Amino acid sequence: MSREEPGKRPTVVEICAGAGGQSLGLERAGFDHELAIELDPSAAATLKHNRPDWDVRVGDVADLNVWNPDDHPDVDLLAGGVPCPPFSIAGKQLGANDERDLFAWAVELCGQMQPKALLLENVRGLSSNRFAAYRQHVLDQLHEYGYIGEWKLLHASDFRVPQLRPRFVLVALRREHAEYFSWPERSAIDAPTVGEALKDLMAAGGWEGAEDWAKSADDIAPTIVGGSKKHGGADLGPTRAKRRWAELGVDGLGVADEAPGPGWVPAANAPGPKLTTEMVARLQGWAGDSEWEFTGRKTARYRQVGNAFPPPVAEAVGRAILQALHKQGPRRVLLESVKSSHDPVYTLLRQSERQLTSEQIIAKLAKAGTQMTMSELERHLGHLGRDFELDVVERKSGELAYGIGGFKAFVGQQDHQRHDLFAQHRSRIS
Repeated sequence: MSREEPGKRPTVVEICAGAGGQSLGLERAGFDHELAIELDPSAAATLKHNRPDWDVRVGDVADLNVWNPDDHPDVDLLAGGVPCPPFSIAGKQLGANDERDLFAWAVELCGQMQPKALLLENVRGLSSNRFAAYRQHVLDQLHEYGYIGEWKLLHASDFRVPQLRPRFVLVALRREHAEYFSWPERSAIDAPTVGEALKDLMAAGGWEGAEDWAKSADDIAPTIVGGSKKHGGADLGPTRAKRRWAELGVDGLGVADEAPGPGWVPAANAPGPKLTTEMVARLQGWAGDSEWEFTGRKTARYRQVGNAFPPPVAEAVGRAILQALHKQGPRRVLLESVKSSHDPVYTLLRQSERQLTSEQIIAKLAKAGTQMTMSELERHLGHLGRDFELDVVERKSGELAYGIGGFKAFVGQQDHQRHDLFAQHRSRIS
C-alpha cells in the first residue's frame, strides 16, 4: 500500500517522546505513530499504558541497540522534544557541551532518514543570543539535506492552554512542501484562567471554598516546571514562579495527593491549596480526566506532566505540517532561511577562506550593514567558542585572527565525549 494512497494517515517517528504530550497532539492532528522512543521508564510506561498497540522503545534514543533509523526510511514526520537543560536559562546553558544535547543529533538523524518533515521543540532559552550560531548551524545543515527550516517562539496560552509556557519550535520541510507551510495562528478564544480550568477538580473532594477560590485564581498559570531527577520532589518551580502561584491562591511548595475535602483551611502562611497531578495535567492541556492516565508514583507522574509539550500546541503545529504535506492552502514565496543570519559573525567566519582579525570582522560586518562594537564582538566570539572549535592564529603584528572550526555537538560520533558523560550521569538524566 502506497503512502500516497488517499485516506492513509501519514506516519511519525517520535524521539524523546516523554509521557505523550506531543504524541497525543500529533495523533489528534492526523498522524499515526510508527515508533516512539523514550529514555525514562516511567514516562514510557505511561505512553504504553495509554497506547498499548504502539511500538514504544525504552532507552537512549542514540543507541542503535534500542532502535535503528534505517528501519524507517519512508516516515512522513520525524518529531521530538529533545532535552531542554542544555539551553535552559535556569541552567548553565552548556549547549553543545552538554551530554544531554540531542538537538544537533536529531538534525543529522533527519538527514539520514529523509522524512518529509521535521518537528523539534525546546525551551525559550534556545532563542537567545547565546545560541544564535547554534541555530544558524542547524538551518545550514538542514539546507544541505534538502530542507527549509524555520524557528518560531510559541506560547501555549495562544492555543487555549491555561499557562504561559513559551516553547521554541523548529519545523523543517522539503522544498516542495515548505512553500505550503504556515505557522498556526493563535486561537480567537482566550485561554481559560486557572480558576476556570480547575474549579471542578478543586471541588471534587467536597471543599466548600472551591467556588470562591476559582474566582480569585483569575489569570493563566506561570510556566509549569517538571524538574529533573537531579532536584528533589514535585513542586511548582523556582521562587519567582511560586510567588506568582501564591498570587493565584495556590501553594507551590509541593503537589497534593488529592483535592481539598470538606472544611479544608490552608495551613499557616499558605496562600491556598496545593494542586494535584491531575490539576497540573489540566493546566498542561489535557482536557479531561479520562483522556490520558499517568502511571507511577506522584513525583514521577508530576515530572511526566510538567516536562510535556502541551497537546493542543502539538496538535496545532501538527495540523499545519499536515496541511503542507498535503500541499493544501495558499503557496508562499519561500524565504531562504539560510540567507537570514541568526549570527552574522558565525556566518562571516564560515564563509571566509581565511582567519579574520577583530578589526577585519567589524569592518566586513559594517560593509554588510551590521554595526558591532569590539565588546559585542568579543561576546559573540565567546559564545561561538562554547559550541564550535575556534581556529585562532596570531599574525606577525601580534593580532589574533579567528576562523570557525568543527561543531562540538554530538551528531553520532563514536568518539564523542557524550558517550562517557551520558553513561556516567544516566541515572539522573531526564
